Amino acid sequence: MKKILITGANGQLGKSLERILATRPDIETTFTDVENLDLTDREAVENAITTGGHDFIINCAAYTAVDRAESEEVAAARINTEAVGNIARAARAARVKVIHVSTDYVFSGNHHRPYDELDEPYPTSVYGRTKLEGEGMLTSFCPDAVIIRTAWLYSEYGNNFVKTILKKGKELGSLTVVCDQIGTPTYAGDLAEAITAILDSDNWTPGVYHFTDEGVASWYDFAIEILNLGGEPQVKVSPCATKDYPTPATRPSYSVLDKTKIKRTFGISIPYWKDSLRKCISRL
Repeated sequence: MKKILITGANGQLGKSLERILATRPDIETTFTDVENLDLTDREAVENAITTGGHDFIINCAAYTAVDRAESEEVAAARINTEAVGNIARAARAARVKVIHVSTDYVFSGNHHRPYDELDEPYPTSVYGRTKLEGEGMLTSFCPDAVIIRTAWLYSEYGNNFVKTILKKGKELGSLTVVCDQIGTPTYAGDLAEAITAILDSDNWTPGVYHFTDEGVASWYDFAIEILNLGGEPQVKVSPCATKDYPTPATRPSYSVLDKTKIKRTFGISIPYWKDSLRKCISRL
């Protein structure tokens, strides 16, 4: 039986993993969040990992308030960087394998082709920089780790773009959504399935991987599909440019990720984003 420690368990990915792994009698899971394991407390992390007898740690914890991070850099760094270092040191000492979730924000977004794992990161926000520094902590102290960069995550859990668009669309009847930021909507349930496939694989291959759903969209495209599938096609959606919707943090204008490596290495099949969106909305 595999024993797994999951951090950030109250987030979208943590909840998705809980739903999927609940059906697996061959996996024993311990779900933690800040209430019962403060990842910034090095001693507490060492104690949890060295005494837990776990085979794997899946780190879903992150400071994800992208705009707030611009004015709360210390808080973002503590969770996205220092906490990852705490996990990495303890995992190496206890010989526990780590799967860590990172982000497309490690890239500048200035490409016009999908980013692969060999492309040079160049974050343009505090969030992206602290997440990249967290990756560095992991590769330095625990090189036997798997890092998965993902993007545009949504689910039936917590607060996310899908729920916001459905709620605001019903309330207001019309929305304005950015049309010149391009990426791939990614259902957290699909990422959780991919992580489960890695857990099940006999081919543990450390390194950096990219995972999103298949296909490409703008936030504008995503919003229209959400409203159509959510039974609100009458809501008017108007496109706008990023420059017309300024935010404290710079968003990547293009953050499509190349998934070839993760598909080949672990034999993972990835769904099309619209099919997964339909599945998520049916569960809301």
